[in-house]
Amino acid sequence: MDDFDVVVVGAGPAGAAAALAARRAGASVLLLDKAGFPRDKPCGDGVAPHALDVLAGLGVTGVEDGFAPVPSLRLVGPAGGAVARRHARPAYTIPRLVLDERIVDGAVAAGAVLRRHTVRRIEERPDRVVVDGMVSARAVIGADGAYSAVRKALGQPPNGPGHLALAIRGYAPFAGQPAEQRIVTASREWPAYAWAFPIGDGTANIGYGEVLHGRPVSRAHLLDRLAELLPDVDTAAATGLRAHHLPLSTRRPAPARGRLLLAGDALSLINPFTGEGIFYAVLSGALAGAAASGDAPGQRYAAALRGRLGRHLRHSRAAALLGGRQWIVNAAVRAADRRQAVFDDLIELGLGDGTLTPRTVGAIARHVVTR
Repeated sequence: MDDFDVVVVGAGPAGAAAALAARRAGASVLLLDKAGFPRDKPCGDGVAPHALDVLAGLGVTGVEDGFAPVPSLRLVGPAGGAVARRHARPAYTIPRLVLDERIVDGAVAAGAVLRRHTVRRIEERPDRVVVDGMVSARAVIGADGAYSAVRKALGQPPNGPGHLALAIRGYAPFAGQPAEQRIVTASREWPAYAWAFPIGDGTANIGYGEVLHGRPVSRAHLLDRLAELLPDVDTAAATGLRAHHLPLSTRRPAPARGRLLLAGDALSLINPFTGEGIFYAVLSGALAGAAASGDAPGQRYAAALRGRLGRHLRHSRAAALLGGRQWIVNAAVRAADRRQAVFDDLIELGLGDGTLTPRTVGAIARHVVTR
């Protein structure tokens, strides 16, 4: 049986970041993924500068090379009001086919061992964890997505209705369109929105998603809503259309137990306000990898995650609850259109680790009163 200090299940951004952090702490690391790289992953492909900061701290830079920064965001509210402003720091649209391979290459260059393998069985022993009877480790990090095998081993079910979204994404012609991210919220099937994120090569990642509430949602429905909300985009010409589930952070399992840790989508770390997950993935992965390299990994990780993201996650949950009322979202759009500072606060809350500041809450409340 092979033996490592840390085994990471899933080599996406969360898993690769975990491997990087564990290697920086001096641990031997095995990184497992069911797919070979490069491989596609359905996603909006939006990468906020916050995620790049975390990766740079792990020694991986240049993942955005070759992709033009996207300087602005246009947000359309359910009632049709809109705000279009520049980001404090530009975002990027980097297809996961490229992004994930660049991060995992960094992990391999740092000394992690990458193997293609589908994990099916995890056995906890007093001092080790055994994976599929073939490898043991002091700690195992589950970074294997919404239907994580490690999460299942912890006895935690997947997210259910109200805490799970379904989205479809593809790539469509976008030449001649403004260099801005576009999010168009929908008054039907609320909360729901469509997006168009330009890549910089004349195409854009486009998609539509909505929170599931227990009733079936068909592919045809998703595509119809996508076309309706993006009427000036040739959605019929979209390629690579794939649907995917997003486990929202409003219903998270315990982040760890003993020697088993969860990161990224496996921990339901998807921002319920925006659907963003890349920043959460690399940050939680980095915290998990560092914690898994020492004693009491589960306790260390839970404490680190709570200290780094606890306050933000409470505020993002509050924002999601408030955002369930369309008139509050319309007021937020008007407030952001009036003041750059409010816009910046909302971006930090939706793409990074920001909070609902008194300034923003007050501005939204004033627009609610005067609506």
